[in-house]
Amino acid sequence: MKSIYIYGASGHGLVVADIALSCGYDEILFIDDGDNVYLTFEEVKTKNSIPIAFGIGSNKTRAILFEKVLACGFDVITLIHPSAVISKTVTIDIGTVIMPNVVVNAKSKIGKGAILNTACVVEHENIIEDFVHISPCAGLAGGVTVKSATHIGIGSHIIQGITIGKNCIVGAGSVVVKNIQNNKLCFGNPCKTIKDISK
Repeated sequence: MKSIYIYGASGHGLVVADIALSCGYDEILFIDDGDNVYLTFEEVKTKNSIPIAFGIGSNKTRAILFEKVLACGFDVITLIHPSAVISKTVTIDIGTVIMPNVVVNAKSKIGKGAILNTACVVEHENIIEDFVHISPCAGLAGGVTVKSATHIGIGSHIIQGITIGKNCIVGAGSVVVKNIQNNKLCFGNPCKTIKDISK
């Protein structure tokens, strides 16, 4: 039996579990530190012979727990749904989850712990840094950089050559036509900064 831990038992975790099943795992063991029926990390932290993937949508939480899991010697794996189309020239770091019908084109680089959610498109020569979340049906044109811990909302579109700073939130359905600095909440068509979220 091929087993895997999924850290996070929310709806996002359920989708990650489906991907794991599609990738050949047949025993899903959920970990969740909330008040529920699932195992906590404290209960499994010495049982690191089973690989682990993340089912946590929050970029900040995922980053914190990622380091804790690595420190306990777990093998943090990448999961890629079989329907995803990934160029052979793409590089993908550990702990990333790529969901159904995603497209990642030539020479793009995906950092660790990222989420490429259902049917998003990451075009050629993109740089997606660590713990980024690209939401369903978002489209990134060529040469886009998304820096660490940024969330790109569902259905957003980013034109070619744009850089979006770290720890940003780009609201759903936005059209990004200018660079965005670090720590900004942005929304709209065209996308505009609403406020600073550095604190």
